[in-house]
This record gives sequence, structure tokens and C-alpha cells, in this order.
Amino acid sequence: MGSLSTDVVIAEKRRVLGYAIVPTLAHGGDAAASAFDSALLSAGLSRDAVGAIVSTGYGRGSVEFASRTVTEITCHAVGARVLFPQAAMVIDIGGQDSKVIRLGPDGRVEDFVMNDKCAAGTGRFLEVMAQALDVPLECTGEMALGSSTELTISSTCTVFAESEVVALAASGAAREDVLAAINRSVVDRILGMVSRIHGVPPPVMTGGVAKNSGIVREIESRLGTRALIPDEPQIVGALGAAIIAGEAV
Repeated sequence: MGSLSTDVVIAEKRRVLGYAIVPTLAHGGDAAASAFDSALLSAGLSRDAVGAIVSTGYGRGSVEFASRTVTEITCHAVGARVLFPQAAMVIDIGGQDSKVIRLGPDGRVEDFVMNDKCAAGTGRFLEVMAQALDVPLECTGEMALGSSTELTISSTCTVFAESEVVALAASGAAREDVLAAINRSVVDRILGMVSRIHGVPPPVMTGGVAKNSGIVREIESRLGTRALIPDEPQIVGALGAAIIAGEAV
């Protein structure tokens, strides 16, 4: 259960049977129940078929029907390593926090760093900037790839960065160029976290921002390697939770 979405994965022997993604909104418990029911429908199963439930993420304590809770750091590591056995680093950019995790040869977490005190470098930061430019969030990644002039967003604070973006747009700067500058600002923050834990590329990218092609391309360019992108980046933490639950059955 994240701050913006609640994701459920139902798995058996590391094989995903069904999953669901729903908005968390104000009532996390309701979101958990709704997502669970949707995932069961996706898998064609009843609740009685589920042997154990692990909750994780920002609102893991709100999932009253969970068997136990596990931190999202552990769950993202497990999920990423199942999808990409060679993975040594996870970059998770969520709605209101971001994290970089370094994995050891055995897949265990060796070190991690989180940005959970500020919106900079998160999905919320990108959402605010898209609104300031009057661009649909889902279009920002592709639009940024069309940039032809390099601009700079110097503020890391969301409020001040929004003012910079508005000023650039008012001065006549192309939205593509401003969006590319926003992406570089986010990636600057993420790569600073990578450096702090001595992360080893290529990274597995998880979270909703992994669907932003502009951010992905910028990270790949700066790290000099292709990123490993799951088919559905938003459910990697939930997948890890499901695998941990399965090991307890």
C-alpha cells in the first residue's frame, strides 16, 4: 500500500496468478479490500484459496487481513531479484518517496537510501510540473524526448521548481525542453542516491515513474547502461510480498 496506489499480487510458486492496482485515496483499508477482491477476480480465485498475506509499503499497517507486515525495501528487493536474477540495484520512484537499494550476490539488501522527506525526485514532483505546464502526465515522457535545447531547473524544492517552470514557459521556452530539464532534475536526485550507496548498474526500475520513458532514457544515458524494466513496474513490491507470504505457507 503506497501513498497513491494500492497494489495486490496473488502468486503461487513465484508465478503471478493475478494482480490489481487501485488508488489508495483517503481510506487505506477500503483500498486494500478493493484491490484484493480485484486481484482475486483477475486470478479466478476465492479468498479461501489464499494461504497467507503479507502487507508492505507506506500503509502496510492498514491492511487488517494481512498475516504479517514486511518493509517495502525487502519486498522490492525480493520482487526485483525474482524478475531479474542478475539484479544488483533497484531504483524505485514512487508517488511520494523514492529509494535506491543495493543487493548482494545472494539477493539480500546490502544498503539502501530513501528520499521520503521531500517530494523532489518523486512521482508527485513530476505530477505538479506536468500540471504547471498543462501537459497530461502520461504524455510528459515522450514529449521530453523531443527536446532540442538544454535548459536547467536549479531548485530541488517542488514549490520553487514549479515557479522556475512557470517562468521558463512564460519566457517562451518549448514545453519539450522544460520537461527534459525537469527529468534531468529528478535524475540528478536519483543518481546522487545511487552514488551514496555505491549502486551497481544496471538498475531494476520499479514504481509508476518507471513508465516515464523520458526519465528512463535519462537514467540510462547517465549510467551508460540499459535499465531493467518489469512488464508492470508498479507491482514489484507487491510481488515480493506475495513471494515472502508463499514461503511461509
